[in-house]
Amino acid sequence: MSVAIIAHCDWSIDRKKRWMCVAVRRGTKWILSAPEPVGETKDLIARLRSRADTDGALLMGFDFPIGLPAAYGKSLGLADFRSALEAFGVGRFARWFDVAEHRHDIAIDRPFYPMRPGGTQRRYLFDALGVESGRDLLRRCERATADRGDACMLFWTLGGNQVGKASITGWREIIVPNLQDLALWPFDGKLRELTRPGAAVVAETYPGDVYGQLGIPRRPVWSKRLQAGRRRAGDHLLRWLFSHPHIDGAALEAMITDGFGIDKAGEDRFDAVVGLLGMLDVVEGRRAEGSPDDDDVTIWEGWIFGQGA
Repeated sequence: MSVAIIAHCDWSIDRKKRWMCVAVRRGTKWILSAPEPVGETKDLIARLRSRADTDGALLMGFDFPIGLPAAYGKSLGLADFRSALEAFGVGRFARWFDVAEHRHDIAIDRPFYPMRPGGTQRRYLFDALGVESGRDLLRRCERATADRGDACMLFWTLGGNQVGKASITGWREIIVPNLQDLALWPFDGKLRELTRPGAAVVAETYPGDVYGQLGIPRRPVWSKRLQAGRRRAGDHLLRWLFSHPHIDGAALEAMITDGFGIDKAGEDRFDAVVGLLGMLDVVEGRRAEGSPDDDDVTIWEGWIFGQGA
């Protein structure tokens, strides 16, 4: 595996809340940078590549869904997820990225709903997309695990845990414009196959799953939205860094000890770091990449990097 740079981006539809943490390989060591704003997305890949002193692969993690529910994907008349990305936004799918304002606007080629609260029901979405329940619109990796409940459906765009609007911006700004130059994990292969010299690889992440992987306990209850909660969890991040001496996290230590700042972006900086440490565990083989050898997963749904199958 030839990985020169790993970047984890904590994503948001609000550009001010997009933060990333980057690891650069220098010989046998990884040098970690302090969290920084993602900045302009048009040149993000070029900016990240410029940090490497080798032609090793660039691996980027984003915490928005990268994939489609298999039940929905199979209804499109397209070959796979990559083909769908090429089709969305043009021709029949010209309005695919436009969130439906009314129940009568929902369709196979315009699946995101609703634009705003008021008179909305999830049943309208199920009926328009021809599925029985919300479970049919959940990817396998989004379904409940021993540590968390079901995630929010990709196409439902209402509520604090909705992910649809973040996916729309992520796909339109990062993936679709660079599709011909990107390898999509796990659709295009296993990590070792994709991380060739000069490659740029994109993977979906979920920092909430990584908390437990890094040893951050659920009890006593803590909140990443509070500086005190992040400071408490930070003790476990420091312990992780100290136990991996070949990973130089000196640039992070003061921020971790401080709880990532008192401002509202503190939780975004926190998740940017957590996600990066989880990606390092996978790249270095301490944790399996997780994606099962399942046609629905590799053709339509994708997987969360490092999540056990």
